[in-house]
Amino acid sequence: MRKRVFGRKFKRTANQRKALLKSLVHSMILVGRIKTTEAKAKAIKAKVEKLVTKARNKGEEARNDLLRDLANHDIVEKLISNIAPRFKERTGGYTRILRLGRRVKDNSPMVLLEWVESEIIIGESVVNTSSKKDKKEKKKKSKEAKKASKEVKTQENTKKNK
Repeated sequence: MRKRVFGRKFKRTANQRKALLKSLVHSMILVGRIKTTEAKAKAIKAKVEKLVTKARNKGEEARNDLLRDLANHDIVEKLISNIAPRFKERTGGYTRILRLGRRVKDNSPMVLLEWVESEIIIGESVVNTSSKKDKKEKKKKSKEAKKASKEVKTQENTKKNK
């Protein structure tokens, strides 16, 4: 009986399961988004969010804990220097799961696990797409620009007609 035992086994031994989850966490931190099955995404979501919360502390003890869990200096540095500062005002919920449909081969539900505040690289500059306020401001600016361009066009048309 499983009484109050939490965790997914994925039909693997304990060592295989640890290696699978560790590699998925590494990929999530390095790439920023991963396409995987729903069960695997749900299994690593909590792990990734706990690691980001630890990285936000920025103490030596937190760094050592991250090194113990991740066992890779490059990944720890990226987590502390790039990812954790993005979420300094957010208390939790750093990732989201987007459902993609079912895999053709075995009909398993596929999802995309990604950061809530994603980072888009345009040329040399890095644009941080975040909060609803920023999106609303961008929308307002684009509407104002469209109105201004329409007004300019109507003024040009009236000049041509005269």
